[in-house]
Amino acid sequence: MGHLTYEESKKLVVKGLILLAIVTLVEVAIALLGNGHLIEGFRLSRIIMYPLMIGLSLYKAYFIVYEFMHMRYEVKGLAMSVLLPTLLLVWAIIAFFHEGNSWNERRQLILEKNKKEIGYVAPPEEQYEETELI
Repeated sequence: MGHLTYEESKKLVVKGLILLAIVTLVEVAIALLGNGHLIEGFRLSRIIMYPLMIGLSLYKAYFIVYEFMHMRYEVKGLAMSVLLPTLLLVWAIIAFFHEGNSWNERRQLILEKNKKEIGYVAPPEEQYEETELI
């Protein structure tokens, strides 16, 4: 963008902000429509609503990085050195959620097994009655 005049740069920024505002309004409309707030009794399936919202959010992130962070104007190697670690971060987040869910499922199985074998054992916070401090 260094070759553009101030007025041309300002027009590009305004166009970008308008595009981001429109995409955001579409996301809000999808969320309101999908949850039945716009049309009484009509709800979008989560299988449709979630991918649409994720896709629009990813488009906004792409646009912000490439336009406002000027990645479009950088050499390809620098752009990849920023984008590839971002993909690894997304992979790590997905892996942590998967691991946490697996841990929770195993914990629930152990709690159910304990209930069957030795009867209900209350969690520590339920074992003690509240007592007044003297």
